Amino acid sequence: MEIAIDSLIDWASAAIWATLRIAGFVMVVPILGNQLVAPQVKVALSLAVGIAVAPLLTDMPRIDDFSLMTIVTVIEQLLTGIGLGFATSIFFQLFVVAGQFMGMQMGLGFAMMADPVNGVQVTAWSQFYLLLVSLVFLAVNGHLLMLEIVIRGFELYPTGIGIPAGELAERIVGLGSWMFVGGVLVALPAVTALLIVNLAFGVMSRSAPQLNVFSLGFPFSIVFGAVIMWVALQGWLPQFDRLFSEFVTIVSGWMI
Repeated sequence: MEIAIDSLIDWASAAIWATLRIAGFVMVVPILGNQLVAPQVKVALSLAVGIAVAPLLTDMPRIDDFSLMTIVTVIEQLLTGIGLGFATSIFFQLFVVAGQFMGMQMGLGFAMMADPVNGVQVTAWSQFYLLLVSLVFLAVNGHLLMLEIVIRGFELYPTGIGIPAGELAERIVGLGSWMFVGGVLVALPAVTALLIVNLAFGVMSRSAPQLNVFSLGFPFSIVFGAVIMWVALQGWLPQFDRLFSEFVTIVSGWMI
């Protein structure tokens, strides 16, 4: 059996370019890109997906030597994948921001938890929302959908033609404002209810100054806030569905 060397080189080049963009995505995307996943797993997963999708890619530049243009293209592919992975992280951080708003309003700012994934201090509700959105994201095959967007991005931005990095960065910055708006909308019902509770304690402190608001208000705010959060979870899934649909529509418009 004869093996066409030119065809083999073309296939290997396509596999390498696909692996680089996918590796940049896997490095920073939530769940797969956190510190708890071994680097060997990330490399093996990127290589396996790159080899699998290589036959689907056409008009990929051939790697003949390690010139300056090749190095620039490698960096370009890595940054493209990192940008898409960071955009996915923004979607996850939307619910972390919502949990921060709720936790601070409940008085849980004194009980911060260490987030082992991001290495920062967050409230307990932020950690709860992060775990919840991660499980639902995997349940609806969000990871496969985002990977499909990355792969289909080769149709709009093939390797070697140059990617508008400035435009992509500007869109990611705009997605950050969408994150804060979405976080406020998710937290708004609970924050409003807790604000009414705090106003009631303010009236009580004015009418009965002998009451210790700090010793009475904090436990009541935490218990009442937990009840509000439990009630708010009944409408959380439609919120996730709406925000996830908006996010997929935004990111798909970038790459497809």
